[in-house]
Amino acid sequence: MLKRLYDWTMAKAASKDSTKWLAAVSFAESSFFPLPPDLLLVPMVIANRRAWWKLATICTLASVVGGIAGYMIGYFLYETLGRWVIDFYHLADKFDALRQTFVEYGAEILIIKGMTPIPYKLLTITAGVAHLNLWVFIGASIISRSMRFFLVAALLYFFGEPIRAFIEKRLTLVTSVFAAALIGGFLVVKLL
Repeated sequence: MLKRLYDWTMAKAASKDSTKWLAAVSFAESSFFPLPPDLLLVPMVIANRRAWWKLATICTLASVVGGIAGYMIGYFLYETLGRWVIDFYHLADKFDALRQTFVEYGAEILIIKGMTPIPYKLLTITAGVAHLNLWVFIGASIISRSMRFFLVAALLYFFGEPIRAFIEKRLTLVTSVFAAALIGGFLVVKLL
């Protein structure tokens, strides 16, 4: 099933409506869709490197709006739709552990984990279940998703095709190093 979805996603990246598909996949991935928007973003930026800013913006905005839908699923529909999504992706064990810490550190979790390939839908639904303040959720989502998508798009813009293979192979490493640097920066500012 994932192979078919991957092939479908790659075909959409090459279509004339690719930006609409990028927005749709970015929206859906934040609440229920299994494949990340990077599958569209990477080939689209490679094909038109000058549009990297526009494509990262589309990805970010659609992902945040989709995240709000995921939040609403967790807030209002967890016992029906939310639980089904979590169970479908076999994320129940991660959900229970995350739920406990989300009440106290929701914004920090969203900012840090929202940049990584961890399923964002897990974070959005958990934020809704934990009743994280909606404005805090939106702000943290904007920060994390923009850092993720703009980092990938900027790397592709500046380094082109050679960085594509590196990003596709080591997306977790790239976003984790960036998150570690960001956290280090926050710690330095806090200590000063």
